[in-house]
Amino acid sequence: MQQQIHSKLADAIVCKHLNVVNESHMHSRGEESHFKVVIVSETFLGKRLLPRHRLINEVLKDELANHIHALSIHAYTPDEYSEKNGQTPDSPSCLGGSKFDN
Repeated sequence: MQQQIHSKLADAIVCKHLNVVNESHMHSRGEESHFKVVIVSETFLGKRLLPRHRLINEVLKDELANHIHALSIHAYTPDEYSEKNGQTPDSPSCLGGSKFDN
């Protein structure tokens, strides 16, 4: 799943930096369902946070509907990423529950 997320984003968005981290071991019951995406692209220039997230959600809509329980998105312009010295916040703790639970 991690490689699939990376490939789909890299194919859809020209990235200066793209890192997909599988954080499932911190949250889930052995399923690959929790991921953190750090994406840096000039595509985000002039776009606020919500449109950036919508773009990523659209690219990953099938995965979000069927496989991913949690996706932490950090979408930056190159200047924003540089100002942060390449540091991103930790993902929030999972509160449990899943749309996949019966």
